[in-house]
Amino acid sequence: MYKDMKKLFWWPGLKKDIAAYVAKCRTCALVKAECQRPSGFLKSLPVPQWKFEDISMDFVHGLPRSQRGHDSIWVIVDRLTKVAHFIPNKRDDSVETLAKLYVEQIVRLHGVPRSIVSDRDGRFTSKDWRLVHQMLGTKLAFSTAFHPQTDGQTERTNRTMEDMLRMCALDFGKKWEEHLVMVEFAYNNSYQASIGMAPFEALYGRKCRTPLAWAETGETKLLGKKEVEDATSTIRSIREKLLIAQDRQAKYYNAKHRNVEFAVGEWVYLKIKPFKGVSRIRRLKKLSPRYLGPFEVVERIGEVAYRLALSSELSGLHDVFHISVLRKAVKDPAHIVEHDRVPVEYGLTTKVKPIRIEDRAEKQLRNKVIGMVKVRWDNCGREELTWEREQTMRAEFPELFS
Repeated sequence: MYKDMKKLFWWPGLKKDIAAYVAKCRTCALVKAECQRPSGFLKSLPVPQWKFEDISMDFVHGLPRSQRGHDSIWVIVDRLTKVAHFIPNKRDDSVETLAKLYVEQIVRLHGVPRSIVSDRDGRFTSKDWRLVHQMLGTKLAFSTAFHPQTDGQTERTNRTMEDMLRMCALDFGKKWEEHLVMVEFAYNNSYQASIGMAPFEALYGRKCRTPLAWAETGETKLLGKKEVEDATSTIRSIREKLLIAQDRQAKYYNAKHRNVEFAVGEWVYLKIKPFKGVSRIRRLKKLSPRYLGPFEVVERIGEVAYRLALSSELSGLHDVFHISVLRKAVKDPAHIVEHDRVPVEYGLTTKVKPIRIEDRAEKQLRNKVIGMVKVRWDNCGREELTWEREQTMRAEFPELFS
């Protein structure tokens, strides 16, 4: 616009005025991608003072059902020593069942922690779970909405544990629960760069005795002559190493990010991830807006999170967001903002529904024939028609075939 305008007009501050005019365009702000560095510096959680006083937890879902009926793993990690416990459970377990497992597997071994860091899973945010830990005297600290990096330690543990289970599946089949105990043992005896030792050694003050250690070093070397320092000095050393690791991580992270701050009363756009509502395909809508809003900032939470005044259509979302999913909005006083009535679900995703079946076909495989249907979606043009399995569409949207 500036290149075209300067050929015909000129006035003092021409380029600045054009930039301000474009910044107020709500349509451009909703659809244009940001080319700048991601916003928000790294804000690390404080280093714990003692073992199993501060823990983090998360669930790993989507596993094949075991012989005992378990299809999930509850991962609980000590934030100081990095010791992890992998507890098999069912995805539909009640809060009462989880509380019983928590007392048997964690409180029985390590006592009651001071704080728990977790994501906003429905069971963690339920009233019953909050009441249990209120009675135990434990503070619950939830991650920022739609920002799993808040609990990055547990997410990284989950990935390592899943990789180890995949190795077991390659060697021993799909009986993952039978090998989960040895996976936990192997993880807790693996060297951790952040603490400079294995989690087992950080927890108990000496290296773990294993058959491999007996064969290589002998029992006397492990037990008698070379003991590590006492527990207090060990913890002090671990905390110093964790602080050094946090500084190193922040140095690399902040070099590729920029510091952005919003004041209370400013307006911001909220990033969304539009998907189509078929679980088999999960195809991204290319021409959907990238952002929603604008919304007013009503409170600053910590250094990198803000509370927004959401519209009634988004009342089901948690109203605190990390700065990485926010974009500054230059509000035009002459423009009356009408919030888009977009059905946004938990996870900042939108789903579109099928309108009708346009065509049918059969896909011939080697041993069977699969029925396919061509589906038209709401708010989509003909170029976005998709072929879906008829069996899946009948199960999820039976009204299309009535």
